[in-house]
Amino acid sequence: MALRLIEINLPKNKLHEVEEVISGRKEVLDLIMQPAESSWKIPVRGQWKTRFSTDYILIRMLVLAEGSQGLLDLLEETFSGEVGFRINIFALEASYPSISEEGSSKEGNSKESPSPEEEKKHKQRVSREELHNDLAEGAKTTSIYVFMIILSSIVATIGVMNNNVAVIIGAMVIAPILTPNVSLSLATALGDLRLAKRALKTLFLGILIAIVLSVALGFLLPVDPSLQEISSRTNVGLMDIALALASGAAGALSFTSAAPAVLIGVAVAVALMPPLVVFGLLLGAGYFSLALGALLLFLANLISVNLAGVVTFLAQGIEPRTWWEAKNAKEATVVAIVGWILLLAMLIIVVFFGDYQILKP
Repeated sequence: MALRLIEINLPKNKLHEVEEVISGRKEVLDLIMQPAESSWKIPVRGQWKTRFSTDYILIRMLVLAEGSQGLLDLLEETFSGEVGFRINIFALEASYPSISEEGSSKEGNSKESPSPEEEKKHKQRVSREELHNDLAEGAKTTSIYVFMIILSSIVATIGVMNNNVAVIIGAMVIAPILTPNVSLSLATALGDLRLAKRALKTLFLGILIAIVLSVALGFLLPVDPSLQEISSRTNVGLMDIALALASGAAGALSFTSAAPAVLIGVAVAVALMPPLVVFGLLLGAGYFSLALGALLLFLANLISVNLAGVVTFLAQGIEPRTWWEAKNAKEATVVAIVGWILLLAMLIIVVFFGDYQILKP
């Protein structure tokens, strides 16, 4: 059972209103409760109050992670205009004494099944704010990111040129290129133009570094295109696209479920770095037709990951809080999804119906 500690900083005269928000009033509970079989369950598992000045009070709440979104939305809607209002969210490793998942139901709560709109709000996932913060950090262009791209490109080059699968897997795990893709998917779902620009900048920088470095290595080193680990990445098939779609969905789910360890398996499955490095090596060595095949494989993976990520976030109920933000986001999301689908369709047409025999298995 994942737990979050939510801290709320408010003027002390708002304490009564906070208590009303987390009390048993039916109109409040309908917004913040989670469905549990046939009854509703309050996500708040404990609360503590501390007055740290003459004017402000700090309230801490222990909350189920999957039930935090409705509570956060309600608190922000109620108190966002207050001076000094701030919410901090902390992930907890453990809490003692242990907290039962079965308790905390109140008499008189609604026994009716939740509507589709309520089910959409209460998906078992982390809050929108927590998700946005994690992926915004992953979308930043940092020196560590650049260094990791360089290292993963070198490792991938050694792996494909020595036909060593284990080394190639190591390059997939090192490469941080997956996170900007998932960040771009979230930006698309939320209509967050600022996050989208940051993710695109970081993504394209990583791609550019990998290509420049691998082209230079391909020009300097002897490249054998008949090696299995090189030749296998010059073909694009429907199975590759299906794999990338499934991996993109898994990557998005790993963030919404607060299980980043899953990303290691996703990074290995989607394999963004190896085809990009193979493209650069073949391009640098003068095998232009084969290089085009590797580039198409990389583009198929890139497009599929982003498309699957956007759809998964939408299916998880990730959306802006206010209706006017949601309206703008919906328009941007529809345009983005249509764009990704068209790009993927064009890629499939080029691969399977174009005059590129070398690209076909």
